[in-house]
Amino acid sequence: MKKVFLMLCLLGIVLPYYQLLLFIQEEGSMGQFWTQAVGSYPASMLAMDLSVAALSFLIFLIYLRLQRRIDFSQFIKYVVCLFLVGFSLALPWYMYDHYDH
Repeated sequence: MKKVFLMLCLLGIVLPYYQLLLFIQEEGSMGQFWTQAVGSYPASMLAMDLSVAALSFLIFLIYLRLQRRIDFSQFIKYVVCLFLVGFSLALPWYMYDHYDH
């Protein structure tokens, strides 16, 4: 199962950034990114869904840190992943690190 989580970590980096690179190549800049990201109801729905999921994970990480169930370096690692790459990396990496079997 850990191999699956590791594969998901790699996909969580490659797939979003590939789409971002395609967008930048087409648009030439990031100026239109947010406008287009929430430019339609379906896009807004997906953005809000992902935002709530990421926020939930961030709150969960804060809870774990306050309960001292993860150390500060782990907390920082997941938060940096969450903000620099996204939920698509942070959650699979957390799962990879905490899978026991």
